[in-house]
Amino acid sequence: MPSSLFNPESIPDLKGKVYLVTGGNTGIGKATVAGLAEHGATVYIGARSKGKAELAIADILKTVPSADLHYLHIDLADLSSVAKAAKTLRENVAALYGLINNAGIMGVPYAVTNDGYEIQFQTNYLSHWLLTYHLVPLLVETARKSVSGSVRVVNVTSDGHEHFTPNAGINFEDLDLKSASSMTRYGQSKLANVLHIKHLNTIYGPKGEYLAEEIVCAAVHPGHIDTALNKQTTALAPASILGPVTRVMKCLGILDEQEKGAWSSIFAIASSDFGREHSGAYVVPYAKIGTPSEKARDAELARRLFDWTEKEMRDRGILETRQR
Repeated sequence: MPSSLFNPESIPDLKGKVYLVTGGNTGIGKATVAGLAEHGATVYIGARSKGKAELAIADILKTVPSADLHYLHIDLADLSSVAKAAKTLRENVAALYGLINNAGIMGVPYAVTNDGYEIQFQTNYLSHWLLTYHLVPLLVETARKSVSGSVRVVNVTSDGHEHFTPNAGINFEDLDLKSASSMTRYGQSKLANVLHIKHLNTIYGPKGEYLAEEIVCAAVHPGHIDTALNKQTTALAPASILGPVTRVMKCLGILDEQEKGAWSSIFAIASSDFGREHSGAYVVPYAKIGTPSEKARDAELARRLFDWTEKEMRDRGILETRQR
């Protein structure tokens, strides 16, 4: 895959800065947590399982003994859990320098959450939208007191946002896509991640509507990485087949190591090489500015999705203030 000259070791000292990484207990998320902690950051690991998060923390401490890591309970399949997690974080930290919406699922069989949404759309997009929404006031407050461009939000997406979406990009008439393939549902959720960043940048970016409340944003395609996601796609093939296929793909160099998959997230959330002028960018492997799909560049589609999501969440009574 293409690579830039970026080296994760080049990021500045992050001591005193707090970050939240969802799905930080495994895979790319865990590697991202370790990379930030290595440079002095305080990192909250957003995960459903406390036990798995504690195992991840213990593992990271073996190589980064000084790591300042904390568990934050969040279940992305439960919107009330997401709102509660944001509230808990706001009560426990005075400033938040970075949010990495990293957790996700891919290619799983069709299912609907207890909240009534298709599980990939809620896990990958809706819950991260809600988490971001509730944390924006803290991010904005931090930005007002910090060096311009130092407060950031990253959505981890994939090139699936281009290859697997329905024809409409976001099918507002049938968001569940029950009759479509699992990967089409996945692609729609990943496109939603990119559109979310596009509109968030329109509001809070360096040239956004709220110029005094600057948040630098990025959507990141981490690459084709050997993670647990590859074992989840049971809607495409049984686990007995996925395992051997994944091992072959790794041997052929089609799948890369998890540490490398974290490079682009670390680049976008903390590197001085990713500046204010890059806000709203789509970052591709590894730590390079790329070009997302045509639908992902559609500002009107981004605004429509944001407005639809805000109305959905407001109608459920889980939003506190109105944002544009």
